[in-house]
Amino acid sequence: IHNADDLLNLGIQRGDFVAFDPNPELSASGYIAARHLDNKAGASALLTALKLLQENNITPEIDFFAIFTITEEVGTGAGASLASNVAEFVGIDIGPVATDQNARETGVTLCAQDTSGPFDYHMLNKLKGICQSHGIEYQTDVFRYYYSDANSAIKAGHDIREALITFGTDATHGYERTHVSSLEALVQLLYYYAQSDAVKHTKETIE
Repeated sequence: IHNADDLLNLGIQRGDFVAFDPNPELSASGYIAARHLDNKAGASALLTALKLLQENNITPEIDFFAIFTITEEVGTGAGASLASNVAEFVGIDIGPVATDQNARETGVTLCAQDTSGPFDYHMLNKLKGICQSHGIEYQTDVFRYYYSDANSAIKAGHDIREALITFGTDATHGYERTHVSSLEALVQLLYYYAQSDAVKHTKETIE
């Protein structure tokens, strides 16, 4: 539905009790509705990308670490879990779909900036280039009221290039909805990112 009248047309009135199905629901149109897709959906996308790399016998161009954190919500997250030789960090999280946001429930959303400030310019362009080269649907957005593991790593003093990639989500921290195409785009981006070399400082990239 898209407005209050649509809700009324379904027979749902003010004061009605609404019970949520605790199990995930997949609609014929590709939408996934479930409790706490943040960040079970992101974890599943990362695991799927790793599975594809293994099934296709692909060795990443650089050491590729998959990290699952449980304290991102309280501001620590990846701050203490990165090895000292990590050069790039790509956070995976939800991309809120709301008024004045450019995120959508289809394709992967690349976050250019959040509450803590801008993400690494060269990493953002690298991820855009991967999407463009492999025909992955994407859009960029700025999340004004948002915090992610990428920020935790920077604040902890890690000298890394950070980026944030997201799957479009309606609502968060409860009962949420995304689209399977968004997760597929996220998997594709991770799959090809693992096969790319690290961003290098060159005169061309600086200009």
